[in-house]
Amino acid sequence: MPSEIQKKLPLLPAVFHIMLALADGEKHGYGIKREVEFRTGGVVSLGPGTLYGTLQRMLAEELIAECGERSDAEGERRRYYRLTEAGRQLAAAEAGRLENLVQVARVKAILATPGNA
Repeated sequence: MPSEIQKKLPLLPAVFHIMLALADGEKHGYGIKREVEFRTGGVVSLGPGTLYGTLQRMLAEELIAECGERSDAEGERRRYYRLTEAGRQLAAAEAGRLENLVQVARVKAILATPGNA
């Protein structure tokens, strides 16, 4: 029987991108959006509806937690989020799932093996 974590896979791309953005520390919504855009070279851009709707669902599922509001450098009040331990475990499971798919793609010659390109 699959574990509770395995039952939640695969993750929606927006959820996984948010988890990756929060993996190294607390961020506010706009900070998450900017990191995702930077990390993907602008290929992925989370609009406000997707970003804040996904954050609300992740809060309800206790994958992330609010760290409260504080003022940023410009004096704007921003709500900060952090990844919970359950969220970190789920992100690790998704990363493992994707890693396995990449290995299959290499075996099937869909993706070049590093060093053999």
